[in-house]
Amino acid sequence: MGNQKLYKGSLQTIILKLLETNDKMYGYEITQHVKELTKGELQITEGALYPALHKLEADGLLAVEVAKVGNRLRKYYKLTESGTKETANKLEEMQEFLKTMQHLVNPKFSME
Repeated sequence: MGNQKLYKGSLQTIILKLLETNDKMYGYEITQHVKELTKGELQITEGALYPALHKLEADGLLAVEVAKVGNRLRKYYKLTESGTKETANKLEEMQEFLKTMQHLVNPKFSME
């Protein structure tokens, strides 16, 4: 993706959706999963990811589990009950936004 700034407003939605699908994940795993799913088009930096994760946690949407892996501690993030509800809201908002953008950018191919 030529403009990485386009995804910034969608980062929380991306994180919530991944956690809905994968139950629990740690930070690096999230970045790699996004990179893999988008065939390298979207690369989330640690500088963008961790503030987003901390905000979602502070908002009560994520819970954190700490596990010892080898000789390191690893933080796993998972959705709370509120996080599950907010994921559905965010995905609905995203679908409406994409539909609106489709109308603006390519009205001939809009579905309504």
